[in-house]
Amino acid sequence: MHDFDEDTTVPVVKRLQAEMPELRLHRNTLGRGVLNAMKSGLRAARANYVLITMGDGSDDAKDIDPMYELARAGADVVAGSRYMKGGRQVGGPLLKRTMSRGAGLSLHWLAGVPVHDATSNFRLYSKRLLNQVTIESTGGFELGIELTVKAYRLGLPIAEVPTTWRDRTAGTSRFQLWQWLPRYLKWYRSGMAGRFRKKP
Repeated sequence: MHDFDEDTTVPVVKRLQAEMPELRLHRNTLGRGVLNAMKSGLRAARANYVLITMGDGSDDAKDIDPMYELARAGADVVAGSRYMKGGRQVGGPLLKRTMSRGAGLSLHWLAGVPVHDATSNFRLYSKRLLNQVTIESTGGFELGIELTVKAYRLGLPIAEVPTTWRDRTAGTSRFQLWQWLPRYLKWYRSGMAGRFRKKP
């Protein structure tokens, strides 16, 4: 996924294509930013399952195979979970970690959402889910919680695997907590309401 032809990832992918001919470049035409990159990738994907993982190496690639197995067994969302037994988070701002954990665990224990980690975007989605919902996210990393809540309210199977998330060691995160918080709260409230009334 790249936003412009001069993106430094383009020559890297082209070199890898010699060893992995199935690898293909996709240009994001929806606009710059992480959300548009994710939406563009989901729209372009043709496989039965689509994985989102961060390019900064914070997600643990060894957890992808177990996620895929759960999807093949019927789950429409499979979350890499930092907050279930066996999962953990290494680094990152304390306030962000605390709020993320609180949101995920309260949606699990109070609202019944069947994952412990609602805010991560390390997710595997079925095309069945993606074909049933309209993505409404408008910024930031809210996509993960939106699609998880929508799958829950549709009554679709959701699963999780424990994962370790590590804060980036190079570059600067573009996560903007206070700007994006209202969007997270919208889907948090929707998840809480889903305890009592599930609907598309």
